[in-house]
Amino acid sequence: MDPVTVQILRNKVSSLVDEMHYHFYRSGYSTIIRESRDFSCVILDPRGRLIIPPPMFFHGIAYRTFVENLFKNYDLEEIEDGDVFVSNHPYEAGMPHVSDMGFVAPIFADSKLVGFSASIAHKADIGGTNPGSTSANSTELYHEGLLLPPIKFHRAGVPDPDIERVILGNSRHPDLVRGDIHAQVAATKMGVERMKENAERFGADTVIGAFNAILDGAAEELKKAIAALPDGTSSAEGYMDDDGVDRDTPVKFAVTITIDGDNAIFDYSNSGPQAKGPVNLRPAMVEACTFYCLVGALGPHELHYNGGMGDVVELRFAPNTVTNASPPAPVSSYQKANLRLVDVILDAMSKFTPTRAIAGSGSSGSLLISWQGGGRPGHSTMQYEIMGSAYGGGYGHDGCSMTATHLSNLHITPIEILESEYPCRVTEMSVIPDSAGAGEFRGGVVFRRRYELLQDAIVVRRYERAKFPASGVGGGQDGQASKFIKINHNGSEIELEAAGKYEMTAGEGFYMEKAGGAGFGDPKKRDPEAIKRDIAEGYITPEGAKRDYGYDG
Repeated sequence: MDPVTVQILRNKVSSLVDEMHYHFYRSGYSTIIRESRDFSCVILDPRGRLIIPPPMFFHGIAYRTFVENLFKNYDLEEIEDGDVFVSNHPYEAGMPHVSDMGFVAPIFADSKLVGFSASIAHKADIGGTNPGSTSANSTELYHEGLLLPPIKFHRAGVPDPDIERVILGNSRHPDLVRGDIHAQVAATKMGVERMKENAERFGADTVIGAFNAILDGAAEELKKAIAALPDGTSSAEGYMDDDGVDRDTPVKFAVTITIDGDNAIFDYSNSGPQAKGPVNLRPAMVEACTFYCLVGALGPHELHYNGGMGDVVELRFAPNTVTNASPPAPVSSYQKANLRLVDVILDAMSKFTPTRAIAGSGSSGSLLISWQGGGRPGHSTMQYEIMGSAYGGGYGHDGCSMTATHLSNLHITPIEILESEYPCRVTEMSVIPDSAGAGEFRGGVVFRRRYELLQDAIVVRRYERAKFPASGVGGGQDGQASKFIKINHNGSEIELEAAGKYEMTAGEGFYMEKAGGAGFGDPKKRDPEAIKRDIAEGYITPEGAKRDYGYDG
């Protein structure tokens, strides 16, 4: 096929995905959409394979799983122009967790299925035992909210109001959920209309052919990159603090990578057993972590990730493990499990790509506050935030500080938004000096964020790295452990579990210290000018410089 036409259509899809994201972001009702940007929009081929990856990288494989299961329940003849399908099911549609709702709409042109337009977005509340439908300690999927297998939300362009009523009838915040659903469906349908315009201009067969060329090209790129690696096997393992239920048992993640010519096998069979608490992963999430690490280690500027790479790499699992859970195992806190797994995979990959090696990151987590006193007039009582931490140092570079780590590219909600919409005060947002693991290339530093509650509240925290901080590499030091501290009425403090559900009253508060990024290489080899700059910027104290780096300048 003409490569110029292929590239033109690739760029058109890329531009369209950006347009879909922008309109959804500008149309969202909840802060989850308009501040955190916890969503993605994509265009897929007729098999559900991703053409252009979204900023929310790990959603990519979930879309394929959704479409594959769609065809298990609907024949092609039952799928009509104007249909929109919905699901939030982690097992039947590959959704990350129950709070993430996916919409998929077929794209028809010249009476042919050209592909799908699709989106996934977090919803403010869809039922379950906890306000906000997110849990740090659920023990089965049914605790986490309403479950929708892949079903029709619109039929031939006509909305089914009964399905929407069922969804909203299970939500504590139906107005927020309704607004976000309508914005999400509109963005998804925009993708359909724009792709129909492309098919009308270029022809349906040309669009389908271009999709195949884009996908095949990415697969060939990956095969060549794998073939350039040294043959061999590398294993790594790591532990998450606990599963939120069995507090005394760490959760094990393990991988063995085998490279043989242009074949790559990632074997997760030695990971720990399926967890009681909500940290279980399904293969779609593990596959997303795998390709994130593989493409990142091989060179993201040289490889153009898309769904065509899926057939190049073999993944192996043992049944009923934390990386291949069976229903109804809970999954609400999947992201901290994803991020722990990413560090393990990158550790194993470092044998094959040492110049792309990176130390452990501080992970990311969420904070949910359900205000019990009515909230601020005219605003929701559901406050939801996503917070990053810091990356580990790597070969030739320091770790990024105070940012979302790996996979997601999410945003922290601005203090001005929080204080204007919710009954809280954020009394501190500050850098924590010496929070990074020391190294020739230090980890990223992290922040402390302190809240004062102006009404009674239920606080749900999903995080980890309190017991197992990010690990240093090549002589680098570990990053600081995370902390979650409650402030009582009398000013006394008590440290709480990093993940849990807590009832607090007006006048109390809490603060969070994120886990620091780990260091890479011997701290004594760090450039003295870099240490001097770190002291000036408040990243390292003079005492820390002397203790960790032997610097006394």
